[in-house]
Amino acid sequence: MQLGIFAFPTDQSLGVVPLAREVEERGWHSLWLPDHSHIPSSRRTPPGGMKTDRPLLEEYKRNVDLFCALSAAAAVTERIALGTGVCLVAQRDPFWMAKEVATVDLLSNGRFRFGIGFGWNREEMAHHGLEFRTRRAKGREHVLAMRELWTKEEASFSGEFVSFEPSWAWPKPVQDPHPPIWLGGAAVHGLLDHVVEYGDGWMPIFRDANQESIDQLRRACDAAGRDPATITLGVYAPYPDIEGLEKLAELGFAWAAILVRPYPATDERRKLDEYQHLVDHFGRLG
Repeated sequence: MQLGIFAFPTDQSLGVVPLAREVEERGWHSLWLPDHSHIPSSRRTPPGGMKTDRPLLEEYKRNVDLFCALSAAAAVTERIALGTGVCLVAQRDPFWMAKEVATVDLLSNGRFRFGIGFGWNREEMAHHGLEFRTRRAKGREHVLAMRELWTKEEASFSGEFVSFEPSWAWPKPVQDPHPPIWLGGAAVHGLLDHVVEYGDGWMPIFRDANQESIDQLRRACDAAGRDPATITLGVYAPYPDIEGLEKLAELGFAWAAILVRPYPATDERRKLDEYQHLVDHFGRLG
């Protein structure tokens, strides 16, 4: 199993440039960053969209833009993979997003990983003009349209939410045919159908990384005629202990992204120190 870091850089934290350097120098395989444009202060949607009394973590209000941050990380690293965890594809313009993905892949020489999700914050979506009930369908079309822009010399697309006439769009991604697309989220509401249709991998939060969910994925693959072996499994924010990670590896998860929270800033380096035995156990980046 390859181990990476899931971080939440803000304007008050360590900063993505020193963090990316630390992650690579310590032998981790990847760095993953989240995506929120803003958090409406009404707070009608609870954290994660789940019924809970826990407060919203401060970093959700202050996270940096993931594409700008990953570009900066690409400039100061040479080997680690750089991923979005997850990019809210339904909220973003697909043309700009396609160019951002291709540009970061170019700047990093093919180290970009495109983790995507459909979001949970209803008010944030509404400010983008996105209806909660259509977020999955719209996100799907955005991805399919971007694949056309990445892979065709002259791309066009016609859908319910995205349509455009034959167009040129460069740069193309370094990776062929494009950076791997890994979907985040639980195995509910048809998510696995999205994974099977256009995903290269699935990366659930740790609580959904279990045999039952993997069996669901295999059934979805069988129904669509796709080989499950063509779908890479990753896991987000698992408990940072060797025994638990080994069990996930036995289930078939190829990588895991360990959460390092940003507050206080000094805590990020302390947490990396605390977790160093994990990457040493499972294997450092060569």
